[in-house]
Amino acid sequence: MDSERGTPEAVIVVGAGMAGLACAVHLHEAGVPVRVLEASDGVGGRVRTDVVGGFRLDRGYQVFNTAYPEARRVLDLDGLDLRPFASGLLVQGRTARARVMLPWRHPRHALSLPLSGVGTLRDNAVLAAVTARDLAAPADLLRGGTERRTDEELRAWGMSERMLDCLIRPFLAGVLLERELETSSRVFHLLWRSFARGTIGVPALGMGQLPHRLADRLPPGAVTLGTRVSAVAADGVRCADGAVVGARAVVVAADPDTAGRLLPGLPVPPMRAVTTFYHAAPRSPLDEPIQIVDATGAITDTLVLTDAAPEHSADGRALISTSVLGLHADERQVRRRLTEIYGDTSGWEHVATYPVPAALPAMPPPHPLRRPVRLSPGLYVCGDHRDTGSLQGALVSGRRAAEAVLADLQPAGHPADRRPDHAPARSADRPGPATRR
Repeated sequence: MDSERGTPEAVIVVGAGMAGLACAVHLHEAGVPVRVLEASDGVGGRVRTDVVGGFRLDRGYQVFNTAYPEARRVLDLDGLDLRPFASGLLVQGRTARARVMLPWRHPRHALSLPLSGVGTLRDNAVLAAVTARDLAAPADLLRGGTERRTDEELRAWGMSERMLDCLIRPFLAGVLLERELETSSRVFHLLWRSFARGTIGVPALGMGQLPHRLADRLPPGAVTLGTRVSAVAADGVRCADGAVVGARAVVVAADPDTAGRLLPGLPVPPMRAVTTFYHAAPRSPLDEPIQIVDATGAITDTLVLTDAAPEHSADGRALISTSVLGLHADERQVRRRLTEIYGDTSGWEHVATYPVPAALPAMPPPHPLRRPVRLSPGLYVCGDHRDTGSLQGALVSGRRAAEAVLADLQPAGHPADRRPDHAPARSADRPGPATRR
């Protein structure tokens, strides 16, 4: 493309989600001029926080996992002021509720799983063996071996259908946005490892703090909002208004559907959908920062966010987040289930509903844990659909794309690292868990 405006010496990143911002930060900090073009009115992509009626509402329920190695590498965790949740969950059945906690985090609940009644003694032993293996094994071991569906994998370990239905499906439904357990077993083991190793929580001011912290590391004017890109090439992009912006290289960091339109032939995974409801209550109906998962399937999970992060409410009322698979959930039906879980909800206010049609890439087997980010010299792609469907995957893919750009921009003969995309990853490159959390 011939440049009509802009600075052809810059690298253009299309999309200011987590992958695009991470790519831009790595390029900028390596001394390469970068420009980020974002179609929407803010940075973050799927990771954004709105303020509605004094409440901080993430666009779909999301949490941060401290076991993400790439997040520790590129984000200032102390500056995020993370507010942790309990390392465990409450499993809500039709009428009864069972508590399951990580014993090394909550010693007084060390016997919570055996006493919960959600599985047999053999199931408890199987889950303990899976957890111990995933905690101790090198990540490369978890990425290899036999790949199959998660339900097939756990049956092969000896887990019963009762344990799958009463604990594993309810928990993973809210993480992977599917109840069939069809996600790749390799993804499951990496996911299970991260939950066993990390602490789950949210920044005090919402998940939107993550992309804003990355954007703040770019020079003023590097991010241009409200600019939709209609075509890309190795030497620039064409915007929806017809303007052409030249570039040294172009990185497409848009959502998978948009990336597929801009890059014909790029494989686009099916996307999982979820709807998140926010309600305000005069006071917390739980008084404990812990996730409740629904074994009946009426909802996936619910949580009193302000029990962990009171800053999410400006007036001291409790903020409850509840998610349901798909896009057609009815607030009245959700409210009925919440009444069964929490008690009287007649005094609750419905604050907002967020349908998220493309919340997470589907990851059934066979699922490559790493896809190429270099399409051709000068043209690159990144996003969690190129690694694992997670914040970790998005950040890693952004860094990999930046590394590929830097390698290709080096003068001939420069001793730059030109490790191809399919080469074995360094330890810091290992993809983290595939989860919206």
